[in-house]
Amino acid sequence: MSKTQHWLVKSEPFKYSWEKFNKDGRTFWDGVRNYQARNNLKEMKEGDLVLFYHSNEGKNVVGIAKVVKEFYQDPTTDDANWVVVDLAPVEALKNPVSLEQIKAEESLKDISLVRQGRLSVMPLKAEEFDKILEMSTGE
Repeated sequence: MSKTQHWLVKSEPFKYSWEKFNKDGRTFWDGVRNYQARNNLKEMKEGDLVLFYHSNEGKNVVGIAKVVKEFYQDPTTDDANWVVVDLAPVEALKNPVSLEQIKAEESLKDISLVRQGRLSVMPLKAEEFDKILEMSTGE
């Protein structure tokens, strides 16, 4: 079995919030129109863990999701270049972790969220993922 990979996806809360995601129980992650982000979607495997980040408003990591279906054609467009994956919520973070907290954490200085602010789907190393979870517990 392949090793679980870790990711971070961004959504503006007014477009698709963590609360709406939890009500839906599952969604396909659409609207990605950046080749690097699309390539990241294509790398996602069923069972991979995903941090859910509210961009623009809030700027917080708010929850954990997991990949429940690997990439397929984005149903919102006829353009074969674009794909989606299906995600399901796992749990909300005890406390949201802000972009400021992430930027202030030396071990997270190289993550794409800090280095490529506009990228909407990005890989994380296991230790980066774990560090953000640890930060959410306030310990």
